[in-house]
Amino acid sequence: MRRITGKGGGDSLIEMSPTESLSDDGNGYRQHASSSTGSLQQGQSESPLTPGVCVETCESLNTSLASLVPSDCSDNSWVRSPSLEQINSFTGLRRKRALFLKYRSRIGKQKLSKDSVFFRDGMRRIDFVLSYVDDKDCEKKQERRRTYEANLKEAGLELETEDKSESEDGKTYFVKIHAPWEVLATYADVLKIKVPFKESDIPDDGDMPMNWLSTPFRLPKEIMNPEPDYFTTPFSKSKPGLFLINNQDTFFPPSTRNRIVYYILSRCLYVSEECGDKKGIKRLLNNGSYTSAFPLHDSRYWIKSKDVNCESERYDLYKYWARFFCFFKEQPINRIRKYYGEKIGIYFAWLGFYTEMLLFAAVVGTICFTYGFLTYGDNEWSKEICSDEIGGKIVMCPLCDKKCSYWKLNTTCNSSWQSHLFDNVATVFFAIFMGIWVTLFLEFWKRRQARLEYEWDLVDFEEEQQQLQLRPEYETKCTKSKENPVTKELEPYLPITSKCARSCLSGATVLLWISLIIACIIGVIAYRLAVYAAFASIMKDSPTNHLEVVGPYITPQLATSVTASCINFVIIMILNLMYEKVAIWITDMEIPKTHLEYENKLTVKMFLFQFVNYYSSCFYVAFFKGKFVGYPGKYAYMFGSTLRNEECDPGGCLIELTTQLVIVMTGKQVWGNIQEALLPWVMNWWGSRKARNHPESLYSRWEQDHDLQSFGQLGLFYEYLEMVIQFGFITLFVASFPLAPLLALFNNIIEIRVDAWKLTTQFRRPVAAKAHSIGAWEEILNGMAVLSVVTNAFIVAFTSDMMPRLVYMYAYQPQGQMNMKGYINNSLSVFNVYEFQNSSRPEEAENPMWLNITTCRYRDYRYPPGHEKQYFHTMQFWHILAAKLAFIIIMEHVVFLVKYFVAWLIPDVPSDVRARVKRERFLVHEYLHNYEVNELKRQLGQQGDKECTCTPMIYPTLPKHEVLSEVL
Repeated sequence: MRRITGKGGGDSLIEMSPTESLSDDGNGYRQHASSSTGSLQQGQSESPLTPGVCVETCESLNTSLASLVPSDCSDNSWVRSPSLEQINSFTGLRRKRALFLKYRSRIGKQKLSKDSVFFRDGMRRIDFVLSYVDDKDCEKKQERRRTYEANLKEAGLELETEDKSESEDGKTYFVKIHAPWEVLATYADVLKIKVPFKESDIPDDGDMPMNWLSTPFRLPKEIMNPEPDYFTTPFSKSKPGLFLINNQDTFFPPSTRNRIVYYILSRCLYVSEECGDKKGIKRLLNNGSYTSAFPLHDSRYWIKSKDVNCESERYDLYKYWARFFCFFKEQPINRIRKYYGEKIGIYFAWLGFYTEMLLFAAVVGTICFTYGFLTYGDNEWSKEICSDEIGGKIVMCPLCDKKCSYWKLNTTCNSSWQSHLFDNVATVFFAIFMGIWVTLFLEFWKRRQARLEYEWDLVDFEEEQQQLQLRPEYETKCTKSKENPVTKELEPYLPITSKCARSCLSGATVLLWISLIIACIIGVIAYRLAVYAAFASIMKDSPTNHLEVVGPYITPQLATSVTASCINFVIIMILNLMYEKVAIWITDMEIPKTHLEYENKLTVKMFLFQFVNYYSSCFYVAFFKGKFVGYPGKYAYMFGSTLRNEECDPGGCLIELTTQLVIVMTGKQVWGNIQEALLPWVMNWWGSRKARNHPESLYSRWEQDHDLQSFGQLGLFYEYLEMVIQFGFITLFVASFPLAPLLALFNNIIEIRVDAWKLTTQFRRPVAAKAHSIGAWEEILNGMAVLSVVTNAFIVAFTSDMMPRLVYMYAYQPQGQMNMKGYINNSLSVFNVYEFQNSSRPEEAENPMWLNITTCRYRDYRYPPGHEKQYFHTMQFWHILAAKLAFIIIMEHVVFLVKYFVAWLIPDVPSDVRARVKRERFLVHEYLHNYEVNELKRQLGQQGDKECTCTPMIYPTLPKHEVLSEVL
């Protein structure tokens, strides 16, 4: 048997290897070779055990186990044992010994392994874990694993395998990986990882005025800034004395350690060099050789480890960040970055900053909405619509053919009042404000991002080789090779003809699926037209008016708009699920060369699909509905069919746009939060329940993490996509709904904590990755910011009634007063009912109620019947059109002028950050110079009295001002 020495007493612990089995031969026990020897001493002799030796060994084992001190951090006294199936096949003394070993291993594991992140020796940290289910029928997978693990050991990594008998399901093997100092130092040098060399001597900025007001929202200083501020420089293995290395085991944080190990895993071959260049853990996961690969969380999230030597970053993140009751607290961004890496850290920094900026937009939007509510009684045109003398005597033309009848204008009294809440003077102000707000948001984020780049040592960051490496799928599908002009090595490549063909097919597929979205929108429009006639026919006698409270508000227009918006939302969610798969399929078909190229291509496609899917219905209501309807007697029909083009609600199209926006935006946010919070909880409920309700069970640290969901390569991608779509809702159409930023603010407060909760409790720990910005999403946000100015200008000009009212008040008010009296009568044209065509004449025209009706009114500016230019547009129509175009031009130029002025006024990099960068570069040059000089002097001093024949110093002494000038 192989032996490892325990820490208690002088006895030795007997341990069976994970894959050892017991079988009868003439001499007692016969052993088979173990596949896990990473933590066992090599070269020890092995001899068969006799029953007498077994009894002595058990007594020694009992003494050793009793003398060990339990620890929360390590499980250094495990006793390996055969599986239950093997035990049941034993008899006699053999069975008793096996049961004893199994029992003692469970006791040791119960006390020692529940929070372990170390090898069995309690010294070497587990930096990564691979798991697999041994398929004895597939020798190819076994051979891949053997070769891969052997190559990992040759690369310097240390491995230790846990047998399947120790897993909960009895099927899964766990391979624990540890990177020793030599490996970490070598790859830190290769990857140019920045490490501290001197504590920062730049004092912190003084407290801001009135800083005490933010005290309730702040976290403890040790949580916000877990480490002192250091000056850093890329690590160099040849200059260990330059850096602040107090402890080699803790010098590189766990996030850096798992990033280095993953770098090695992604490049290690799993076949012999003669068989080709097949490498990488991703390909082994894809072909089923391994079931998962992940770094460990450092502890349980719901309880802090009692051992002071155990890390508890996960517990602190859960306590101060992931719990919903911390929603009003700031985020511990530095701790997030330390635990999860810069890529995830910068996402939460951006999301938190976006939420903070939403607070200002939400306050202004709420003020604008309150203004509309407070001026409810000053709405002169609504008073005219609701009055019996004006609105009660105006007969309106039917809104659909045949099924719809004439109607009184005062029946739209409620929708007119509702429209005023959003369609008032404050709407113009808020549209202009949001155009400036989005510019301030993007500019201040650039400053915040620049500060994070400095604080997180990303100033000189370049995309890592890991992100630029060839994708395994690219290497597999590209059979041709050519020489790389940089590395001078042969690498796979995709011929230009194949690349063009795949790009054309990809573009055609994108257009096809976008056409499907447009077809769905047309279907919803047809539904609106058909159902409106049905609602109008059913509700012609107003059977809902007898309902208390809600009865007067239920109209054919409202019923049609709400049901159509709900159907459109359902279609959007269904198409959204389809488009995720389609976008990934199209991107895979293009065979991108690198991971970065793959992510960028997928970002463009997914955003394009989501943009058309979510916003197309809002664009239709805002810019097309009610704009091409014609006039009574000469209506326009959709694609030559019998369905008449849809008219706006009598209260205006803006209220319909508001309804559409509220249903789609709110529905998306509610469904997204339910999906993100509830679904992971249900899927992981059983595993979390076992871990939490049975903390003293055999549920090991790596098994707890193994049962969690994988965050996945695209996990962060979908989080960005969701927020960018929300950003579009609150910027592109915000003029129609000033409360949109408030809804987004509430959603983001929940979103931050839900995402934090998922990462901390429901997902495995992702591999740390660097990122100095939010990537391609920044350009998308800039594009949407520019587009939002245009869309809001058009909404105010063409969708709302603001421009017709202002033209009337300033130019067409008959009494020359600055009020809106007479506006309703002025804005409605007259039509002779006898000129209706038979296809559009209402069926109830013979109703006694309408027998004496000779004319009806409709929304437009046309000459009345009998005029020499009857039914042609009046001069007032052209004046209003000119006013609309002038408003669009003026608003766009004003907002863009302010936008570019603000962008010029606010530098992208704060002055103090620029000074710190220069100071750090100066110190790096100075310290490197002094270090080289001291090393040279030390080497010369070791030569004693020998004659110096060396060349002059490479780094001569230079004055500080010369070093500084070189840096600057």
